[in-house]
Amino acid sequence: MGCCGSTERSKREWKPLEDRSCTDIPWLLIFIVFCIGMGCICGFAVATGAASRLVFGYDSYGNTCGQKNSKIEGIELSGEDQTQKRFVFFLDPCNIDLVNRKIKSMALCVSKCPDTELKTYSDVKKFATANESYLCSYQVPISKYTSHADRSTLCPKLPVPASKSIPMFHRCTPVDISCYTKFAEALITFVSDNSMLHRLITGVMTSREIIMGLCVLALVLSMILMVIIRYISAVLVWILTALVVLGSLGGTGVLWWLYVDHKKSLNNLIASDEVEVAKDNVQALLVYAIAATIFTVILLLLMFFMRKRVALTIALFHVAGKVFIHLPLLVFQPFWTFLALMFFWMYWIMVLLFLGTTGHPTQNEKGLVEFKMNGPLQYMTWYHAVGLIWISEFILACQQMTVAGAVVTYYFTRDKSKLPLTPILSSVFRLLRYHIGTVAKGSFIITLVKIPRLILMYIHNQLKGKENACARCMLKACICCLWCLEKCLNYLNQNAYAATAINSTNFCTSAKDAFVILVENALRVAAINTVGDFVLFLGKILIVSSTAFVGVLALNYQRDYTVWVLPLIIVCLFAFLVAHCFLSIYEIVVDVLFLCFAIDTKYNDGSPGKEYYMDKALMEFVENSRKAMKERGRGRPDSADGREMKPMAPGASSA
Repeated sequence: MGCCGSTERSKREWKPLEDRSCTDIPWLLIFIVFCIGMGCICGFAVATGAASRLVFGYDSYGNTCGQKNSKIEGIELSGEDQTQKRFVFFLDPCNIDLVNRKIKSMALCVSKCPDTELKTYSDVKKFATANESYLCSYQVPISKYTSHADRSTLCPKLPVPASKSIPMFHRCTPVDISCYTKFAEALITFVSDNSMLHRLITGVMTSREIIMGLCVLALVLSMILMVIIRYISAVLVWILTALVVLGSLGGTGVLWWLYVDHKKSLNNLIASDEVEVAKDNVQALLVYAIAATIFTVILLLLMFFMRKRVALTIALFHVAGKVFIHLPLLVFQPFWTFLALMFFWMYWIMVLLFLGTTGHPTQNEKGLVEFKMNGPLQYMTWYHAVGLIWISEFILACQQMTVAGAVVTYYFTRDKSKLPLTPILSSVFRLLRYHIGTVAKGSFIITLVKIPRLILMYIHNQLKGKENACARCMLKACICCLWCLEKCLNYLNQNAYAATAINSTNFCTSAKDAFVILVENALRVAAINTVGDFVLFLGKILIVSSTAFVGVLALNYQRDYTVWVLPLIIVCLFAFLVAHCFLSIYEIVVDVLFLCFAIDTKYNDGSPGKEYYMDKALMEFVENSRKAMKERGRGRPDSADGREMKPMAPGASSA
């Protein structure tokens, strides 16, 4: 179950795809028990009437609208038969508590929502008489609507806005959204007048067909880029290298030029105050110039020593493009993950809303009934919140394991014509049959790091403006450290899933084996994660900029309105989200290919019986590396670079 319980041999014998066995079964059982607990929370909320209170609503006396109710001890006007009163009506629907996110108003069950504005209590009385829908509290007889002493608190606030019920949730909601001006101002602080808001909304509604078309365009461009990026990766990498070198040299040169220029002008100053300021500026420029020079020298040295690792990045991008040609269903993997997350999040929000209306009825300071959970039941919400994080991470981890399994199958199948008909479905089958426990354990580790970070972020947000500078700095440092740890664990988990897909070992053993491989190839990992990530980032920028450019042309062609800002922002955000989803799959493929390549070069040397599994592009990289080593001579087999480039197996011979 734990890392210490591993009985694997210290020296790994990698046997790709040879046998399969179930991994991390105890964690599978723990995850199943946890999911049963999540289901029990939903069942408890439904059984205690929270679901019906959420859907049908309840009044301020604890009666659920649209059904018969039982008497609540100590609460008058409870236990009413509300079978004919199916809608919830708020006496002051515009009185919204932004902090607690609820309407601060008495609620009643009524048979019909007022469909026209009622300006006087006489109008309220006429509406009640005509429709048998009583808008004042139950203890106020209809004959007293215009004369009751407490009508200001027991009857609706005038004027009563026209309203209609929300579909499925039976709440009377004002038709005129200007009722929620305060709420809108809290959400949209940058809008200074209603005309601007109106123009923005009109722009979005008028251009909805263009927005949908541009979103589809971003989707198509992302799919195309995943296939053609292998042809342009070399150009992008060398453009990136040239920009970095020229930018660092140019920036350093400008700083030295500014230092010399300011030093010359210092001699022409007379006033003592100006001289002091100029001296400080010259001193600061000297420090900046020296720091930039050191940075540039280090950067150039790194670029020089890592130039061959950059060639490996290009080769991996080339092979990744071939993977998507042989495994076209990989392109649709983000869709299934997105759908799974959406369904789970919808279920989670539904249960959370149930929990908001479950519990025991209690009276607040105004005498109105609210349902609150007391004792151990209040911890169900925390359990539910942990479930959100763990199961979301579990779904994302399933995507990583599925992609890793398919790529491993592709890499370690020598004859590509013998690949399974659908490697993605085969990978899903292996995941469900053998490795769900491993995915559950890996996602739980991420959850353990994410929860403290979210708690610290919540504390930091609550104490904003109250804590001292030292406490604020410590909180931010802790949040940053936990974020970095989470990113590192995510990367290690991804490689652990790939190792599990290769050798069918448990999570801890796979993580240890993957970590050893990554440490042995640290420089290559650094090159791939810097150059490769930047190339993918350029791909995202390319998709967003192309979509935005087409959007500007389309919006210019349609001249029905002048405000383009909101439609373009919506399109660009969607384009970046789509590009990120698709290219993150590409990134996973590249990382898994690298782990397979590192294992291949470590345990195979091309000799009979130890033939390479790698693609031709990677084979060319190995051959070029060997040729470069021979040109430098064979007298340095123990050098760091030699270990990095030669096939890492005893008795290696030329392939």
